[in-house]
Amino acid sequence: MRYAALIFGFGLLYPMAGNAALLEASQVEASRLLPPPPVAGSVEENAEFAELRAIAARSTPEMRDIAKHDAEDETPDIFNTAIGFDITTSPATFKLLQMVVEEEDGDSKAAKAYFHRERPYAVDPSLKTCTPVKPGKAPTSYPSGHSSLAFSMGEVLASLIPAKSQAILARAAEYAEHRLVCGVHFRSDIVAGQQFGTVLALKLMQNPQFQSQMNLARAELHPASH
Repeated sequence: MRYAALIFGFGLLYPMAGNAALLEASQVEASRLLPPPPVAGSVEENAEFAELRAIAARSTPEMRDIAKHDAEDETPDIFNTAIGFDITTSPATFKLLQMVVEEEDGDSKAAKAYFHRERPYAVDPSLKTCTPVKPGKAPTSYPSGHSSLAFSMGEVLASLIPAKSQAILARAAEYAEHRLVCGVHFRSDIVAGQQFGTVLALKLMQNPQFQSQMNLARAELHPASH
């Protein structure tokens, strides 16, 4: 509800890019951009399960609450602390990052459909997650959408605010890491999400329509230099 209300409010003043993808499918073809995940039942996947169990054992209720909050917030405001202001007060920048959100959503779904990897909790029901999940198969683990979202937005935002790039990218990494605390992804999922999100951001920043909005965001964030 919070996400929908935020988007609706800004949509009244600044119409969004719509559902049309800015990038061609061939530009973000996951089969060419990402390696395969570890094979089910392999030594590598067993090591990833061991890591998830170790993370679960050392995670405090506070850590899980923070991870749960991140799991439920997929908006540009996840970077508010890193940049030091509320991103919703900069509408051109917010719109730019929302364009990233819309692009990433479709591209990540296509990538997940290609790799078709089961979520860890679907393979091992004894793993507890920080958010409710549906029982049964969940072949949407690789790459992590939250991770690709964080790094696609993060790379764009870091390009706009280079003085805060380290804080921004650290926040993207933290946001991705919380998927392990939540027990909903393997390590290789979030690594692939970082790779996919970074490539997505770089390709978006070469797109003329995206560049136009990026120029508006840059002027908004650095008015004295324009």
